[in-house]
Amino acid sequence: MKSLKSSLTFSQIINMNVGFFGIQYSFGLQQSAVNPIYDFLGASPDEIPLLNLAGPVTGLLIQPLIGALSDKTWHPRWGRRKPFFFIGALLCSLTLFIYPFSSSLWMAAGLLWVLDAGNNTAMEPYRAFIADVLPEEQQATGFLTQSFFTGLGITLANVSLFVFQKNITGSYGQIPYWVFGSFFLGSLCSIGSVLWSMSKTEEIPPSEEELAKIRANKGGLLEPIIEILSAIKDMPKVMWQLALVYLFQWYALFCYWQNASKSIALSVWKTTPKENPDLYQEAVGWTGLVNGWYNVATFMSAFGLVWLAKKSSPKLVHILCLIMAGVGLLIFPHIENKYMLFAPMTGFGIAWASMMGIPYLMVVSEIPKERYGVYMGIINMMIVIPMIIQNLTFGYVLEHFLDNDSGKAVTFAGIFLLIAAAATMLIKSKKMEEGQVVSMSAGH
Repeated sequence: MKSLKSSLTFSQIINMNVGFFGIQYSFGLQQSAVNPIYDFLGASPDEIPLLNLAGPVTGLLIQPLIGALSDKTWHPRWGRRKPFFFIGALLCSLTLFIYPFSSSLWMAAGLLWVLDAGNNTAMEPYRAFIADVLPEEQQATGFLTQSFFTGLGITLANVSLFVFQKNITGSYGQIPYWVFGSFFLGSLCSIGSVLWSMSKTEEIPPSEEELAKIRANKGGLLEPIIEILSAIKDMPKVMWQLALVYLFQWYALFCYWQNASKSIALSVWKTTPKENPDLYQEAVGWTGLVNGWYNVATFMSAFGLVWLAKKSSPKLVHILCLIMAGVGLLIFPHIENKYMLFAPMTGFGIAWASMMGIPYLMVVSEIPKERYGVYMGIINMMIVIPMIIQNLTFGYVLEHFLDNDSGKAVTFAGIFLLIAAAATMLIKSKKMEEGQVVSMSAGH
């Protein structure tokens, strides 16, 4: 990329990030709607973790490969990153449209693999796109704008579940019609928002020297794998420290997302999906509202966290946010008044904004600029490996140690977030020690 980049206006930065809204709407449906669909189709609580294996596995395989490929791609008309997040968004859009027609548990699980493949194809190049285009002094605004749109997209997804559940009746097979409404809206948002950003933002062409290197690349399909392994070998120590934080942080988040609606059904409605399916639908709708609220807190606090990180330190901000989220989840399963659930979720939402951006402030100064794409993919591997571990192990933990009790599962998640806060204390980077903040952020 050119060494000198032109500053963009705030409206241009907003426009370039609008596409992240659609990608995150899809992720919001995965958080709040996919697991209830599994419940409607007859899955037991201990089966849910394994049925969610698609997300982390596709993230592990696709994001680093797409990152390395996009680093070495250039087309005079289509650019470097745009082809990847357009193809990803199109795949998401088509899959979201088809998803509620799932007639069996394994059809839904199979479509989730396709949906996650699309999300991951779009996600990583979008992060690198921001780093490519924005000068260093605007990257804090650019990447935290992604946090803003992360919150906004997931909020709309969750609120749509509540609104449609209250206003649309009937069902197609075992899937209520209100689920169709949310997924159809997501299908439009996914492709529409990405097309908007593509039309409003130009990529910066590579220099002649960089273009020559791209043309000389003859590594074929093995080249990205070789590049990933090389980057892992050269990975700075601070990224290994972040990996420990992510092990507990993302394991915990998957425990919450898989069990939130059933925990609320137990504590507020005193029921389970099998005991009273109609009441459970109410719990799912309310979970959408609760999750929507924490994402409101996310996009309202995103820019404030940038200011706090600059005034104090990213490390301190993230520790405090993880503590807020951990305590919130410890309280969550014991709340019997459905309106009181919004209190712990406010802290959880602020922490979610931190998780989407602040950890990258702690490590980006030690990532080589010419390898942004591949290192963004590797950081995503640090996210998805804990998720894979969770998918493979938590069903056993839930069945044998937590009595298949979703409330206990959420408590377990709270404890793991507090452990993640303790692990964050171990992180040390050169720029943090010098008191400088260089920022970068990411979505799921």
